Amino acid sequence: MTEPFVRPDVRAFLDFLETIPGPKMHEMEAPAARAQYEAMKDVADPPIGDLAVQKNLTIPGPGGDIPARLFDATAERDPGPAMVFFHGGGFVIGNIETHASFCAEMARVLDIPVISVDYRLAPEHRWPAAPDDCEAAARWVAGSPDELGRHVTSLVLCGDSAGGTLAITTAMALRDKPAKVPVIAQFPIYPAADMGTEYPSYTDFGEGFLLTKDSMEWFNDAYQADLTHMRGSPMEGDVSGLPPALIMTASLDPIRDQGRAYAAALIRAGVPTSFREAKGNIHGFVNIRKAIPSSQGDVAGALAVLREIINEAEGDRVMAQAAE
Repeated sequence: MTEPFVRPDVRAFLDFLETIPGPKMHEMEAPAARAQYEAMKDVADPPIGDLAVQKNLTIPGPGGDIPARLFDATAERDPGPAMVFFHGGGFVIGNIETHASFCAEMARVLDIPVISVDYRLAPEHRWPAAPDDCEAAARWVAGSPDELGRHVTSLVLCGDSAGGTLAITTAMALRDKPAKVPVIAQFPIYPAADMGTEYPSYTDFGEGFLLTKDSMEWFNDAYQADLTHMRGSPMEGDVSGLPPALIMTASLDPIRDQGRAYAAALIRAGVPTSFREAKGNIHGFVNIRKAIPSSQGDVAGALAVLREIINEAEGDRVMAQAAE
């Protein structure tokens, strides 16, 4: 492989990580790894910024209550779409706090409510606890419960990394058994979409680019998903009939090729699909926009595309409803 392009601010961040003493994440127990990941938040990510609403929610789930949080730039709004967001972290780490800055940014830029879901984590709760919780949360939001304080006409499903996988599995679940309102768009960000296949990027970028082979093996051992099932590895299932999609990958990501393959599969199945790749950037960049400032441009570009997808899909939904 020829030497890949690495942005200067990405190289500076990777060099900084090499100077941090102590054990690597895959050498820790899950609680310590979670604490380390959360401690990096304020170092690497911008502040949440101004919002009209940040409201903690409790969603009834198959394994007990699911914590969630509503982010909204507007205190009161007319009926419209809502985003359900699933955080990344290999199904083991991450929570509402670690992804709050990104959720707030999407709420402001897209001008829609964003509901971030704190699904159960492995190894305490192995597969399929996470997809079970995410499906339940999406169905709850689709029902416009009083606690939400918003009338939801349609859903946008979004997540990064493991959360991108969960956005896809939730889209599949709601395609096969529809919720009270339709899913009009999906936005998986560097998703693990085809876990049963080893693509070239896994070897090419498995060391030295933040997400490593060792950490992925650690995540997989904790989660223990059935990779022959679409809820464990989405591309084991049928992707036809899924909602319009925006897929975003990073060129230096070991799971880059899984996102590329998912986008290609959607296009082959006739699903309206947009694809963006952050050249010279690494896995996790939406959460390290302070440490890697150029990532803000990647996020802004993707959200501009997503805004158009949502507007078009919501318009189609309204016209179809009027024609009934």
